[in-house]
Amino acid sequence: MPDKKKCFVIMGFGEKTDLATSRILDLDKTYRIIIKKAVEEAGLECIRADDIIHSGIIDKPMYELLFAADVVVADLSTSNANAIYELGVRHALRPCTTIVIAEKQFKFPFDIGHLLIRPYEHLGKGIDAEEADRVRAELKKAIQTVLEKQDVDSPVFTFLPNLAMAKLIDKLQEKIEEAAVKADENTSELMELFKEARADENWKGAKRNLKRLFEKRPKDDYIIQQLALATYKGKDPDALTALEEAKQILQSLNPQQTADPETLGIWGAIHKRLWELKQDRQYLDEGIWAYEKGFYLKNDYYNGINFAFLLNVRATISAGKEAIADIVIAERVRKKVLAICEDLLKKGMKDDEGNPDKEQLFWLHASIAEALTGIGENEKAKEALASAVKEAPESWMKETLNEQLEKLKQLLETAPVV
Repeated sequence: MPDKKKCFVIMGFGEKTDLATSRILDLDKTYRIIIKKAVEEAGLECIRADDIIHSGIIDKPMYELLFAADVVVADLSTSNANAIYELGVRHALRPCTTIVIAEKQFKFPFDIGHLLIRPYEHLGKGIDAEEADRVRAELKKAIQTVLEKQDVDSPVFTFLPNLAMAKLIDKLQEKIEEAAVKADENTSELMELFKEARADENWKGAKRNLKRLFEKRPKDDYIIQQLALATYKGKDPDALTALEEAKQILQSLNPQQTADPETLGIWGAIHKRLWELKQDRQYLDEGIWAYEKGFYLKNDYYNGINFAFLLNVRATISAGKEAIADIVIAERVRKKVLAICEDLLKKGMKDDEGNPDKEQLFWLHASIAEALTGIGENEKAKEALASAVKEAPESWMKETLNEQLEKLKQLLETAPVV
């Protein structure tokens, strides 16, 4: 039985911020529900860089795949520098069978108007099920077409048609088996193990699997963020030590200069907890700074609701106009958070299969419940809390929300009268 033809996918990993539109796109979701399925339905083996077994640096097998893969699919969404560079390498090496896709709002950093780029649409971190079906069908057809017709799609070979590389391609085709051997323990399996451990509140297990993921994808922001989260949640060997370790982990993402709301949110959470343990004003101010930046940069409701909470905290240790200012701003922020959350709920939050995304829905309803509590709409807050609890896919989420609401109620009871 002949070996399957191979498709190498070049793209970013995890959740990335598209700086052109300030949206967070889940690129792993694109890979799982669109690209990988389309490739396999077309009868090819699908390989991404994180599926490659290698000793030492990944460059050698990656370049072999860029050269020898029967098809390359390049997703340039979020202007990922590695993906753009690797597409250029592919175009320099192979005249045909390269397919380029990108999220439809992506702004290309240079003129590649001569390329055929197939667009698809993200809804924030999610992808609509109908859109996924449409793009998957189109991509499958495109793969089958480029294999059959072998039309030149490389601008290099278009403008330099006399380049001859067939013999070198044949030699490297023989070697591709080594480079493309699937990992015994690939990243998708580790990711599932991490999520299962997190759902069971097994933070040690979550951290262990994230560390193994980090070895495979050391530059993946999402993995670093989740590793910091699991570290401080695990409180091992104690809460303070775990927070300091989480802080160190997140430093690699440069939280002081970042525009990523997820990094800022976790940085804020770490300093919020450091303040609670040490009652040192520098931690409180740093937490407020991080949440405020994350909120105003991207209208991020998670950062916004925590920003408002810490303003109320600071009001309790301030006096006069300073305390009043924090209370007034906190109420305004909560009203903005409500508007953001309600707009997102109207748009709908879907998972990979087009079903309601319970995790995202939980955090939306949780933020609404907290915002309503903060502005004194207690009956509506109860309804939102019930909706949040109903959606919570993991028990620790409900516990975190209830703890937060209790803390907020205590703050409001002791707040200065405005």
